[in-house]
Amino acid sequence: MKIGIDSFAAVQGEHGQSSTPLQRAETIEHLLNRIELMEEVGLDVFGLGEHHRPEYLDSSPLTILAAAAARTSKIELLSAVTVLSAQDPVRVFQQLATLDIISKGRAGLVAGRGSFSEAFPLFGLSFQDYDDLFEEKLELLLQLRAEEKVTWQGRFRPALTGQGVYPRPFQPEVPIYIGVGGTPASFARAGRLGLPLMIAIIGGQTHRFKPLVDLYYRSGEEAGHPREKLKVAVHSLGYVSQDSSTAHDEFFPGYAKTFTQIGKERGWGGPVTRRNYDAQSDELGALVVGNPEEVAQKIVRHSKALGGLAEFRFHMNVAHLSHEQMVNAIELLGKEVAPRVKDALG
Repeated sequence: MKIGIDSFAAVQGEHGQSSTPLQRAETIEHLLNRIELMEEVGLDVFGLGEHHRPEYLDSSPLTILAAAAARTSKIELLSAVTVLSAQDPVRVFQQLATLDIISKGRAGLVAGRGSFSEAFPLFGLSFQDYDDLFEEKLELLLQLRAEEKVTWQGRFRPALTGQGVYPRPFQPEVPIYIGVGGTPASFARAGRLGLPLMIAIIGGQTHRFKPLVDLYYRSGEEAGHPREKLKVAVHSLGYVSQDSSTAHDEFFPGYAKTFTQIGKERGWGGPVTRRNYDAQSDELGALVVGNPEEVAQKIVRHSKALGGLAEFRFHMNVAHLSHEQMVNAIELLGKEVAPRVKDALG
């Protein structure tokens, strides 16, 4: 199993909308330093999200990943996710191919529809076309990966009539994952296309996704894809510190702040309480927080509950952790958690 980290380029501290140019530059520099550290401690993969909000700096994640590619040599670098519904697949493919060349074959992309809606009006698109946009643009992106000169026609973009799309990537088939939440149709689509699956599990109990994972495998096999081509990765909120109580005490305040704000924006209800949090972080809950042994054991349990995982990626900075706290967690993940998981899973 590959172990890695997914991240947002969230402005550090309480700055958000009022951040200065220097604070924004420092945030990006800290992020690049952490990616270098991930490689040094032996983590396998890093993924960067995409947002169009003032508190984030990742509206162009493949640009930041290109900077990381120039400072690393082994770690895989992927978007997580690219909001494909709101973008031109030709430009996405060109940027992905360029990143793959810079990194000498370490690039990849998780294509998704995003969990925020800001990108749609920003680029003149209707949120009502949410699924149709994604399906059409994914089809074009996969055709661009497969063919140098493309003939294609759709509803949301001018037709291609045999134009060449360049540059071509370093890898013969640069990885494209499908990012999913809990919608059965999304799992089935990924299976039919024979694409690796990235499941964002940010709440509830992880084992409840097993029927959807089974649907993914069944859809893939019915479409004629060999089982070894169908791979499942999980993105989960998590954090590790040297002792369990410290991990929870450091992670909870920022976690509560983030999800209280999201809940307020979406009408979910009142503030997140410690009781809510504890219900998500017990043995079966989706949150992967604790000391290195607890975190390793929980990853193994999640893998077995879902029938085996190809990758597990932590998402830590949703909790407004400091750079120093995340550096400490990265070192523990690479030096203590990942070896335990790989030993346990053989």
